[in-house]
Amino acid sequence: MLSRSFRSLITRRSLSISSSAKLEEVTVTVTHRNTNTKPRLDALRSQLAQDASGIHDFTTENQSNDIDIEIDSSKIVRRKAAPRPAKILPKPSWLKAQPATSDNYLALRATVRELGLATVCEEAKCPNIGECWGGGSGKDGEEKSATATIMIMGDTCTRGCSFCAVKTSRKPGPLDPEEPEKVAEAITKWGLDYVVLTSVDRDDIEDQGSGHFRKVVMKLKEKHAAVGKSILVEALTPDFRGDLSLVETVATSGLDVYAHNIETVQRLQGRVRDHRAGYAQSLAVLEHVKKVNDIVFTKTSIMLGLGETDEDIRQTLRDLRGIDVDVVTFGQYLQPSKRHLPVKEYVTPEKYQEWQVEAEGMGFKYVASGPLVRSSYKAGEFFLKNLIKEREQEREMVSTGQSS
Repeated sequence: MLSRSFRSLITRRSLSISSSAKLEEVTVTVTHRNTNTKPRLDALRSQLAQDASGIHDFTTENQSNDIDIEIDSSKIVRRKAAPRPAKILPKPSWLKAQPATSDNYLALRATVRELGLATVCEEAKCPNIGECWGGGSGKDGEEKSATATIMIMGDTCTRGCSFCAVKTSRKPGPLDPEEPEKVAEAITKWGLDYVVLTSVDRDDIEDQGSGHFRKVVMKLKEKHAAVGKSILVEALTPDFRGDLSLVETVATSGLDVYAHNIETVQRLQGRVRDHRAGYAQSLAVLEHVKKVNDIVFTKTSIMLGLGETDEDIRQTLRDLRGIDVDVVTFGQYLQPSKRHLPVKEYVTPEKYQEWQVEAEGMGFKYVASGPLVRSSYKAGEFFLKNLIKEREQEREMVSTGQSS
């Protein structure tokens, strides 16, 4: 590159001469400048040659931990550094899930594909998909039906929580107006008596999808009633950005369990969840449900292994009982990919048992606690179904007593 002063010199001299003369003048000037700088280059080379410092001075005590360099007379040889401690904790032996290979699993997956449905089991990479979709015989020999958690309103979320594997976008595709019918058809085919519905967040829609959620629940109840069957519906909902009128839209749809996950303790909310979510906002959602539907059960879930302390968890449980949440589940956070939050700790099965005992002692009606427990894991367990049915019987008795 020519210096600014040199280019200026060429321009000034070129104004009064022809194009051929300009070329000659440039050549003369360059030659003249190079001749002047050569002695300086020679002097620099001489100084470097006399310098006692060599490359060894930079590769012994001060060498990097990342690269090991050997010097010989002809070449530099770089050896790979010793491996650093892994940042991802190895999974313990108790985190083993049933493989997804059974006939029931394949049949249920075929139905999901045929109807174009999304499930949180697949989208969130749930480790229990083999067990829940597989059904079959339990440890006690009792036959268990295959269960799946249907994810409505598409497979793409408008939020980006640091723990979640579901796809994200600011503008997902439009809602499928036929989805309520498709979901009702699928659940009828499976012959379930308890189903869990969840959804992505849809901040891009005016009512954030609350009206669509309501339609799915009502269609499920309607379709089963038409064939003389009953079905219990659990809805795991977004927070609707704290708009309690939208919470009411879903809470009064005829569902039996209203679930909304607080996810983690208050101290870790900002690091774990999307900035549009929040601890107080989630508590407000769960509290409002009971105000507009006093017979529904409320449920939430807490992930462990993100760096929470025992006192963090204990305070969360107090806050949940303070707003009369009925059901709480504890499960181990598992890192979906390297882009997500790392696991800080793998909590032992014994510790999960301790939390179950403590939560039950605080008055929760039902507690599920274990490394592989998820918010919708075994949602149709015998105890929870009986809990709902007992409440229905109590309502009927009260109603009969009032009418007489």
